Amino acid sequence: MRQAEQRAERAGPFTTRATWRLPDGGEAVWESRLARRRGALAVRAPGAETGRHARADEVALRRLRRLNAVAATAFVIGGALFAAGAAVARFGSGDATRSASIYFAGGLFFNSGGYASLLQVINAPRHVVGGRSLVTHPWRWWSYEPTRVDWLSAFLLFSGTLVFGVNLLDSFLQGLNVHQVNRLIWVPDVVGCVLFLASGHLALVEVCHGAPRLLPRGLGWWIVAVNQLGSILFMVSALAAYTRPATDSPVNIDIANWGTLTGALCFSVGGVLQLFERP
Repeated sequence: MRQAEQRAERAGPFTTRATWRLPDGGEAVWESRLARRRGALAVRAPGAETGRHARADEVALRRLRRLNAVAATAFVIGGALFAAGAAVARFGSGDATRSASIYFAGGLFFNSGGYASLLQVINAPRHVVGGRSLVTHPWRWWSYEPTRVDWLSAFLLFSGTLVFGVNLLDSFLQGLNVHQVNRLIWVPDVVGCVLFLASGHLALVEVCHGAPRLLPRGLGWWIVAVNQLGSILFMVSALAAYTRPATDSPVNIDIANWGTLTGALCFSVGGVLQLFERP
């Protein structure tokens, strides 16, 4: 099929939707998130006003269902544990080691959810311009595809969970001075939040096919929006947790704890919603 017969919709350098004419005169529409999450391609017959979804084969659909369930469940549990850690810090005994242990357990679930999300992108069925169905490729544990908006978003998300892991491990260190606390604990926290925010922005770009906007009728939009709200609250928490050298105390420990608690609950809610976005 000639390249001229394809119409691509871009958000910056990324293609989020492509439309092409089929040999019988019909039309096929590929959308990045629809193919990745539901394994579907929209196909419209000649002269028809509405189309139908052509599904990938059962191998691809089983992969997507399992990976979606793993990722969603991991974020639900990880978010709940982060919220519990913040609640212990805010309302409990204030034992820093206990809170750090709960946070660390939640971080492991976030790591698992981040990697499962990346695997979902890597192993999603692909489209072929001119075809009327998605193609399933052999399973892969890794790929490098920075020109794909979904891959880059998932990669930044997974990277953010790993950086948070550094922050969570360093939280167990004792006897740190204020400069060491900021360098070893606070800096990885902020970097992880920046990566989460960048990932969420790209996810919004993908689902909106351009600049972020309100799409309240789309489940995918709600999932991305709720998660991005969680990332914003995490960033607020991180900024409030900065330890001021002059006073040797955080900027505002209450805001830090509440930001973590509410942000974590957003990720849990996003995980619950994600359970319903499956093939």
